[in-house]
Amino acid sequence: MPIVEADPWRTQYFTDVSCPDDVVIPTDDEVAYQRYPQHRWIYNKLLICETQKLDSAPHDIMPRQFPVFSKPIYNMRGMGCGGKIIESAQQFRAAIQPGHMSMPLLSGEHVSTDAAVIDGEAVWWRHTVGRTLDQGMFDHWKILKEARPEIEAYCGEWLRRHLKGYTGCVNVETIGTKIIEAHLRFADQWPDLYGPGWLDAVVDLYSIGSWHYHDDARRTGYSVVLFGAHGPRYQKPGQDYVDEFLTWPGISSIQITFHEDKAPELHSMPPGGFRLAVVNCWNLEIGLKVRERLAALFQNGTVQGSLSTIRDANQASREL
Repeated sequence: MPIVEADPWRTQYFTDVSCPDDVVIPTDDEVAYQRYPQHRWIYNKLLICETQKLDSAPHDIMPRQFPVFSKPIYNMRGMGCGGKIIESAQQFRAAIQPGHMSMPLLSGEHVSTDAAVIDGEAVWWRHTVGRTLDQGMFDHWKILKEARPEIEAYCGEWLRRHLKGYTGCVNVETIGTKIIEAHLRFADQWPDLYGPGWLDAVVDLYSIGSWHYHDDARRTGYSVVLFGAHGPRYQKPGQDYVDEFLTWPGISSIQITFHEDKAPELHSMPPGGFRLAVVNCWNLEIGLKVRERLAALFQNGTVQGSLSTIRDANQASREL
């Protein structure tokens, strides 16, 4: 399976996709970084800002105005690690770290966008917005049916100027259309929600450099996230439970998103919680119910007192 997936809970999306043995399709930034040396500069977030003329600089250079957003210049592990708002010059001096940068604190809609690109020209777009919780967590993501013309115009021009010669998938995160980071891959959390045949089109994109996907039946999907508290060593629920949930109407897939044989602190997780599961679905209400049932299973199989974050997340979803 030359679609390279680092997380075993996501290989379910790719095992039945026919892909030539000599074609490598990265879903992980580490693989993409090594495979595309000419374009790997896009993982440098300082350069991402400079290509858009956003006022940014490495730490030690005092920002001209506050507040600013501070983050690592490189962050291959993702999950928002190391990012924070800095309100004043005094806070900035206390927060200076090697390898970090500051940039404007942008406002507007935060969107994750996947694009299929041929020689720097985007030929397909799909946009996702998230319902945020505290400390880098997301309650759920909504995979939009509709287009985002302003993002497509702005990012399309940026791709033409800066990714000439690249053919493959690109993921960009934007706030108010401005790009805050980019990846030489697609988002591997919800490829099943892009519709039947999408991954076959991705294989053609990487193998023969063309795009053939009739995206006229797209619909809104949801990717619902279950978090637990940091610290406990969780046990996965039995596969028979997961299989039962997959029979519920509107459920597309379920990921149990951690390694039982790996120490919790060695997982890449947001500061606010430990991601336990992801439920991809076409019906948000049913997806939330499955998440609640999964939370109960984890409660029965882990140490007591470990589910405060889960309860907070479930309460937040009920208030939507």
